[in-house]
Amino acid sequence: MPTRRLEIDGRTWAIYPSGYITQYDADEFGLLFVHGTGEDREVRVTRYSPGRTRSREQALAEMSDADVRRLFGLSQPSVRSPEAGYAP
Repeated sequence: MPTRRLEIDGRTWAIYPSGYITQYDADEFGLLFVHGTGEDREVRVTRYSPGRTRSREQALAEMSDADVRRLFGLSQPSVRSPEAGYAP
C-alpha cells in the first residue's frame, strides 16, 4: 500500500489509504494518519471523496500537500474508528 509522508505542525505523519470499505465505497475513501510507533503511536482517521479518480492509491498520489493538510485538519482520533480496528 502506498504511503506518503508529510510534516504537519512539526511532526512527521505517514499517510495511508485505509482499505476499509463502507457502503459508499465507490465515492468515499478513508485515510489513516500515523505518527510514532508502539505505545506512543498516534492514529487519526478521515474520509474523503476524490474528484478525478476512483482508485484509493491514485487519489492519494494525486493530492497536493495542501489538500492532505486540509484533510488532516478534518481528521479525528482513531479510538472509535473501524478503519483503525475498533469493533463495538
